[in-house]
Amino acid sequence: MSTTKSFKDLIVWQKARDLAVEIYKLTEQFPRSELYGLSNQMRRAAISISSNIAESYHRFHVKEKRQFLYIAFGSGSELESQMEIAKYLFPKIEYSKAGGLLSETMKILNSFLQKQF
Repeated sequence: MSTTKSFKDLIVWQKARDLAVEIYKLTEQFPRSELYGLSNQMRRAAISISSNIAESYHRFHVKEKRQFLYIAFGSGSELESQMEIAKYLFPKIEYSKAGGLLSETMKILNSFLQKQF
């Protein structure tokens, strides 16, 4: 019997949520001119990770669950690429907390994918 009653009980979702919050804080430091550019893309990718994990939780078929988790993983890779670009554009901003959360989220998500399927 599963002890999780909600996607919110999943550690991987909790880490993804924390990552999304951190990305919002990080992108607030970007120049105003980036509001609809890289900042928006990074926020959308970060939100996509937690959203797709949540959606996978409420799918009943294994193929559907797997698909949403792979989308979450892809969004994590997208965010990683965007963070690397941001580091070159805005080198004075501290990225280590967001980078650590992203790395941790991706490791847990990868492990979650391996164990689930």
